[in-house]
Amino acid sequence: QVQLVESGGGLVQPGVSLRLSCAASGFTLDYVAIGWFRQAPGKEREGVSCISSSGYITDYSDSVKGRFTISRDNAKNTVYLQMNSLKPEDTAVYYCAVSRRIVTTNQCVREGWWYDNWGQGTQVTVSS
Repeated sequence: QVQLVESGGGLVQPGVSLRLSCAASGFTLDYVAIGWFRQAPGKEREGVSCISSSGYITDYSDSVKGRFTISRDNAKNTVYLQMNSLKPEDTAVYYCAVSRRIVTTNQCVREGWWYDNWGQGTQVTVSS
C-alpha cells in the first residue's frame, strides 16, 4: 500500500525554523519527483516546492524562495522541507506528494495535478 506520512509541523513563533519530513512506505521514492504543497484556510492550494527524481532540480514559489529548502534522502525513503525565517503567512496545512507522471529525471513541477499520491498533511502555525 502506497503511503506518505508528513511530520514535523507545529506551533512556532515568527522567525524560527521547522523541518518537515515526508516518509514513504509501500514504494520507493528513488524514481519519482516529489512536491510540497500547502493550503491555508480559505485559500487555494499552493505548490511550495518540488524536487526532481535525480535530486538535481528544485523549484520554489516566490513566497518561500530563499527561506525554504527541499531535499531528499533516498536511503531513508524520505523527503524534507527545511523552513527558515517562518512568517505568519506560512501558516497552513503542508502536504507532500509524489508524481509518476514526471518521467524526466531532471524535472519537477509545482502544479498539483501532476501528482498521484498525497499525504494526510501536517499543520504549521506561525504566530506570536
